[in-house]
Amino acid sequence: MKLLYIVNRIDGPGGLERVLSIKASILADHYKYDVHIATLNQNSDELFYKFSSGITYHDITAKGNPLVHAYKYATGLRRLVKNLKPDVIAVCDDGLKGFLVPKIIGKPCPMIYERHVSRDAVIKKGKKSIMTKVSDGIKSRLMNIGGRSYDRFVVLTKGNLNEWKFKNLKVIPNPLSFYPDEQSTLQNKRALAVGKQSFQKGYDRLLKSWKIVTQTYPDWILDIYGTIDKSQQLDQLAEQLGVTKTVNFYKPVRNIAEKYQEASIYTMSSRYEGFGMVLTEAMAYGVPCISYDCPYGPSDIISDKEDGLLIENGDTEAFAEGILTLIKNEEERKTMGVKAREAVKEYLPEKISEEWDRLFRSLTNTDS
Repeated sequence: MKLLYIVNRIDGPGGLERVLSIKASILADHYKYDVHIATLNQNSDELFYKFSSGITYHDITAKGNPLVHAYKYATGLRRLVKNLKPDVIAVCDDGLKGFLVPKIIGKPCPMIYERHVSRDAVIKKGKKSIMTKVSDGIKSRLMNIGGRSYDRFVVLTKGNLNEWKFKNLKVIPNPLSFYPDEQSTLQNKRALAVGKQSFQKGYDRLLKSWKIVTQTYPDWILDIYGTIDKSQQLDQLAEQLGVTKTVNFYKPVRNIAEKYQEASIYTMSSRYEGFGMVLTEAMAYGVPCISYDCPYGPSDIISDKEDGLLIENGDTEAFAEGILTLIKNEEERKTMGVKAREAVKEYLPEKISEEWDRLFRSLTNTDS
């Protein structure tokens, strides 16, 4: 089966890139799919994550003003699809143009849309100006029109089903990046967070909670790994809160698995999520997680007070109390870690890839 993934770029350290590297590689190597990946203005052969050598890459160049850019992208994409003649197309593009791909190229074969973030990533809530309301209204209508054009619209969590009113919805979670033989000892006085610095990840909230934690446990350290964005002013906030000596900001690293193994607590302070793959990665190392019960993902992954802790979204004091609970109670921390490691087996790559294979074959009417 010839499978074409349409994405933006795959050379970065993001979650979408990591997920695609796992499932596309398994489909190519184990299921013997003829996998192709179309990128936009990537212009680089160096990938952050390891992809199968059996995958073929196609980069579409589209530059210029918005109209010229859109024309070149549409033309390049139509040409590529016409030449490749794929059996199925999967679009992994969380931007607005991802919804419009069936309108751009038509429907030459069964098409699937993969949504990796919450609808809130495009349609913001809260007080809005008139222009913002108009813009959000247009975006919302385009997403609804485009989403219904796909044969299947795949989301990552049960909660995500509430965001869309389509009949073509299906839930397939992200696969685990790894399931190691070894696990964390949970003895190091280190808490961990992984993800790019952004409003979504809520590190400002995490730092406020961490200030409360350090008042009781000044010897614990919080390590935050992810693309650094100076506009978030997290360094300044850490200084204002007086936690600079106990907080480290690091750029993304390829050996992030080692950081999970060194941690004793994982913290996720996101305002909203598409899934929360970092939670499953930490749990695979037996590290108990504390997360805001944000839309969507954490409540699918964590069983509250069993293998981790879920906190009301935005309650920084309760979040701090949750961290303090895990620090104080070593036996509870270890018990949660054991249960967490067992719980995430349902996200093993071979299980998730099998779901994708069944979906592709059902849409193309081919036998396994």
